[in-house]
Amino acid sequence: MATETEPTEQQPGIPPMPAEPPHAEQPSRGDRIKTAFTQQRSHATARTKDWLAGHDIDHLTAIQLATDSKQRKHDAKLAQAQRIVAEAHGRFAHAKARAEAGEDVNASTLASLGGRVAAEESKLAALQATVVLPPTDREINTARASKKAGRAAIVAGGSLGGLSILGGAIEQAATGQPMLLTVLGTAAGYGWYLISRPFSRGQAGEVPFPMTPASLPATFQAEPAGGATSIGSHVVMNVEQLADDAKPFPLRNARTPDQLAECVLLAARAENVPIVEVSDVQRQPWGWQCIVRVSDGTPEAIIEKSGDLETKFDLPTNAVRPQPLRARRACAILRLVDGDPFATAPGLPYRAPKSLSISDKFRIGTSVGGDPLETSLAGVMGLWVAASGGGKTSILQALAEGVTACRDNITIDLDPHGDGLEDLGDAVRITARTNEQIEAVLLFFLVMSKARARLRAKLGMGRKWKASPQHPAVTIFFDEFPKATDLAKLLAFDLLLVGRKELITLELASQGGTTRYLKENVAQMIALRAVGPCKVGDTRAVFGDGAVKEGYLPHKLSPATETDPKDAGHIYVQGVPGMADEPIEYAIHEIPSAVLRQLATERLEAGLLDPDQDSLDAMKGVDLPEYAEPVWDAEGNLKKPAPVELLSWEQLLKLCGAEPPAGSELTDGPARAAVEDSVAVMEKTGVDRMKTEPLLAALQEFDPDAYDELGPDEFKALMKQAGAGSPITLGPIGEEKNPRGFKRDRLRHLL
Repeated sequence: MATETEPTEQQPGIPPMPAEPPHAEQPSRGDRIKTAFTQQRSHATARTKDWLAGHDIDHLTAIQLATDSKQRKHDAKLAQAQRIVAEAHGRFAHAKARAEAGEDVNASTLASLGGRVAAEESKLAALQATVVLPPTDREINTARASKKAGRAAIVAGGSLGGLSILGGAIEQAATGQPMLLTVLGTAAGYGWYLISRPFSRGQAGEVPFPMTPASLPATFQAEPAGGATSIGSHVVMNVEQLADDAKPFPLRNARTPDQLAECVLLAARAENVPIVEVSDVQRQPWGWQCIVRVSDGTPEAIIEKSGDLETKFDLPTNAVRPQPLRARRACAILRLVDGDPFATAPGLPYRAPKSLSISDKFRIGTSVGGDPLETSLAGVMGLWVAASGGGKTSILQALAEGVTACRDNITIDLDPHGDGLEDLGDAVRITARTNEQIEAVLLFFLVMSKARARLRAKLGMGRKWKASPQHPAVTIFFDEFPKATDLAKLLAFDLLLVGRKELITLELASQGGTTRYLKENVAQMIALRAVGPCKVGDTRAVFGDGAVKEGYLPHKLSPATETDPKDAGHIYVQGVPGMADEPIEYAIHEIPSAVLRQLATERLEAGLLDPDQDSLDAMKGVDLPEYAEPVWDAEGNLKKPAPVELLSWEQLLKLCGAEPPAGSELTDGPARAAVEDSVAVMEKTGVDRMKTEPLLAALQEFDPDAYDELGPDEFKALMKQAGAGSPITLGPIGEEKNPRGFKRDRLRHLL
């Protein structure tokens, strides 16, 4: 039976159901390609922007880039220095070969070229010994920025270059050679595939810093991600911010300024040091530096507990170096040293002969904070104290290197025990070693200072002597002052009192600063005072009883040993003209011996000064000190001769074995013949210096009749009579470090 379907009643307001359900409209092939290209372009744009922004360069990679850059620069400097040394050797060898071939080559030219070889080799050795330090934050940021700039240049250059290549490929395709266009199309397609893949990093947060490389010192570990404050910004942490149960931790674990501040505050709290605030944190190549503030007392508490703090920080001895600030009594600069603060200090600048005035400042060293130590010795009496191995000779040489470059100064070298200024000897006008010589020199310049006091008004100079090449200043270096005679000390003491205004300056040097060394407590009366490695008693004697509490800590410096220079040449100083007295450690420039000898030779050739005739004439009207006068009895008989005689300038030069004044001639006779023959022998041998005994042997072979019967002592006396003086140090000859003898150029000046 058929079943009949009844029609469904249509409800009002509802449209009728269509016979077939509708189908979703499918995108065309072109739309699908367009959508895919849009996504790929988005990925490519994001990837390119991320690459250009350097987001793929994590901190470790940036450190490596900066390290490689520093190493390349160091290698380039090293290669340049090696080329300069090779060039200097070549020029010297060429000049020497010409001289040996009989060509007219000036002896001073050979000496200058030889000195340049020694100086350049010294620079090369210093550069080879320089350690390439890990990069600073600024260098790391510069390396990252350079990498980003290089990538931008690649994109810009590639775009411009690509257009020209594409144009060439299309032109070839139009002429029936489509190969280049095909290759370009394939390469472009593959490149597009590489950069258009899905990319999701975008501007994601920083990747945490991985495990610290073992090759980096603790103070150069990178800070972890998470928004740490940049190095050198004004970071402040108070003691109230510390957790009650927080424990001190070693300095090597501090990677950020906040962590450094926390490390300092925890260590101070554990040692009952009242540090309540840490600010201005800076990371340096040698460690960390910050400013700390104490709540009670003064920063003296930090100084007293520095050894215990070094234990808490796990640092070497003398690594905690506080510097109290005069401007802020409660504050101090705290330096936590985990390297050499002076490793990057600049070297000595070259100073040509007569390029300075005695009133000019010249750089002699660098502070632990990197600031220059510059001084002028015009009218500045000085005391320089350092124990044996403390670098006293290097300090005096650095000072003398500056004053011997002056066009208006006479340099004098006194030393009753050692070799004084050593390699600078040629640039010194008078070198005195015996007690007789030293006493005569001091009396001469004491009388001259009194004469100048009366002469100033006549010359229109006013209240102080005005130095010029015509009226030069005098700088006297007096090393090993405690070993001088009582008379020499008395003369020096009087000269300290009257020489300043007359620009006759005395620089005393001693291994100690107490009355045991100086007898009189002269330290406090001298304007310029510097102390290197010493005992704590020397610190107090020179700088005052409260000096240690103020932060003057030269007694914590270590003198050199046979194999380790340690802190030799490091000083604390007061009284530098134009500088505030601050308890800061300085390192004095150490100048290689070869460089000093070359500078001394140049300055000798440029000419050394003698005192002005005005001063010499005025000395005739000055009374001698009472203790330098002879003693007569009531009947007029000589009871006690004068302990020292006031000599003329010519007599003083002769006594000290110095060259006679310019213009004085050496008369004919055996003395002049000995000088002439010595110069001839050296020229024949092709050397510029000879030891005394070999020189005498060469003379005996040169003229047996004149010299066969002459012994070494008689020969020395003959040379002294000629004005050549006693044998001087010659520098290295063969295996001998510094033998004595005569120099050809000094003898020539006598003829």
